[in-house]
Amino acid sequence: MPILIPANYPAYDVLREKNVFVMNSDRASIQDIRPLKIGVINLMPTLEVTETQLIKMLANTPLQVDLHLIMMDTDYRKKEDLSHLNQFYKPYREVKDEKFDGMIITGAPVEKLAFEEVDYWDDLKQLMDDSKKNVFSTIHICWAAQAGLYYHYNIEKTVLDHKIFGIYPHKLLHKDYYHPLTRGFDDRFFVPHSRHSQIYSESIRKVEELEILAESEQAGPHMIVTKNNRWIFLQGHWEYDRGTLLREYDRDVAAGRAIGVPFNYFVEDEPAKGVEVTWKGHANLFYANWLNFVYQETPYDLADLDKLKW
Repeated sequence: MPILIPANYPAYDVLREKNVFVMNSDRASIQDIRPLKIGVINLMPTLEVTETQLIKMLANTPLQVDLHLIMMDTDYRKKEDLSHLNQFYKPYREVKDEKFDGMIITGAPVEKLAFEEVDYWDDLKQLMDDSKKNVFSTIHICWAAQAGLYYHYNIEKTVLDHKIFGIYPHKLLHKDYYHPLTRGFDDRFFVPHSRHSQIYSESIRKVEELEILAESEQAGPHMIVTKNNRWIFLQGHWEYDRGTLLREYDRDVAAGRAIGVPFNYFVEDEPAKGVEVTWKGHANLFYANWLNFVYQETPYDLADLDKLKW
């Protein structure tokens, strides 16, 4: 939320330049306020778990969020999910012409497939096309980040012979510590990753419109954004809760899959000693920063999205 200070306050311009959310009393007196309309495209098989994780991230600020749960298709869903989907989700075809302040497209466990082999790829391409005119800012998570980078910028993913699995340290690359999405970040922070594919930094840096805000030596680039911050690509999973990687680990062990202990996740890397959460502070900070950025920059009347230059 903004800090109200006099317009003639000596540091007013300096604070604004550093993306500190200040507002003078004249602007505050005429400001229109409404809930932020946020859509979530949930592609994960852990339907209710994922939506709950994201809701917790989005609910951690004083800003009001009007949440819309959206599904691409039901054909690939488990039968036991259909009741929940039909009750709480709308098919994308029903909302494709609506405007949103923000949108989140989740990951999906299909990273070993070519994008064109994914059941809902054509629908997802349409959604990503529409996001340029219908959404102020879109977050793409994990596989969706790779899908977005492939579709918009023709950046190929690489399928790995091992799983990137654990909690990895990252460093900020952006020289401006007051970037609206990383304001308040430490130089070093942690992010969960769980995937069998990778987008490499070298491919991203060839695209002038893109910028890497943070990366890990072990897990690769995590925060990739367009220069206007309206498309955000996260290769990691800040939304994961304490037990998410544990459930994945137990599932793979029970299935007899070759899987190592998730990196830097258990206390002293020993499952019997329990999980040590090291990522939630920056996870909450990122989503708060994103909502704050959207709140500041999105038009009050969403119909005016059409007037914005990309």
